[in-house]
Amino acid sequence: MKSFYIASSFSNKEAVRYVRDQLTQKGFVHTYDWTINERAATMEELEKIGQQERKAVMEADVVIVLLPAGKGSHIEFGIALGFGKTIYLHSPDERINQFETTTTFYHVPEVVKCIGSIDELIESVVTGTN
Repeated sequence: MKSFYIASSFSNKEAVRYVRDQLTQKGFVHTYDWTINERAATMEELEKIGQQERKAVMEADVVIVLLPAGKGSHIEFGIALGFGKTIYLHSPDERINQFETTTTFYHVPEVVKCIGSIDELIESVVTGTN
């Protein structure tokens, strides 16, 4: 049974919840659901959430990043990369392959680029395909 963590921006909460639900229905284990949180209002809340998210990334077998994503998601991406996790990077379009809109770390071997629909991403994670 594989465990997973999903990184994304608050604007993608519904997509994150959809991926979470689909993967848990297929027997995957979600290490932390940050969508239950509201935006942090204090430094203490930021610290607590940050610790929970870091722990969840480290415990996950795979990390899924749904673009567009903010700075926190990219930090989680970096933690996952540093720990040698497989990262599924989802983009609805080709921006991640366009030189002007990409970053070096999107193109390292640990990153599985999933361009297209959320359902195609889910299928890739479930089957473990690239």
